Amino acid sequence: MWTVVGIAFVVTFLAELPDKSMFASLVLSTRHRPAWVWAGAAAAFTVHMAIAVTAGQLLALLPHRIVDAIVAVLFVGAAVALWVTSFASRPQDGADASRQGQGRPSFLRVAGTSFAVVFIAEWGDVTQLTAANLAARYDPVLVFAGATLGLWAVAAVAVSVGAKSLDLIPMAWLSRICGLILLALGGYAAFAAVTG
Repeated sequence: MWTVVGIAFVVTFLAELPDKSMFASLVLSTRHRPAWVWAGAAAAFTVHMAIAVTAGQLLALLPHRIVDAIVAVLFVGAAVALWVTSFASRPQDGADASRQGQGRPSFLRVAGTSFAVVFIAEWGDVTQLTAANLAARYDPVLVFAGATLGLWAVAAVAVSVGAKSLDLIPMAWLSRICGLILLALGGYAAFAAVTG
């Protein structure tokens, strides 16, 4: 029993570490309360793992070119948005006003945004397909538990790093760096969509 949970946890955790959802959670946590971002991301991961273990290998039949094309457009759009907003005027003391409480969005708005970003980004992701394949061979409940805990752990790492990164890197530069990363991921997804 614990072996299946452990395998699902480790495989999912390692596969998600360099993934787009981790970067998205990191960026969101630099602008909003990390716990709220984590709540939204964790909810999206939970739904995705439920879909993955329920659908099993059917998810592997989705046309990868279409998924890659949609992901590419989303990444490039997010990269452009990050670059444009990085040049907007910021408070002079270097702190993000939304993190200080001025015009702070509600928990539902932050968690909802985090949920939507992660939910869209995870379609056809390697972690979803891996969980589907594991669920076809092992108890789906155990796979769900291990994979979901692995994704929650990655989201926790991402929001922790994102919240602390403002002490080291100005927000504008962090947005530009993350924008470049998203642009590179978008280029890779576009290449995958074209080449199949």
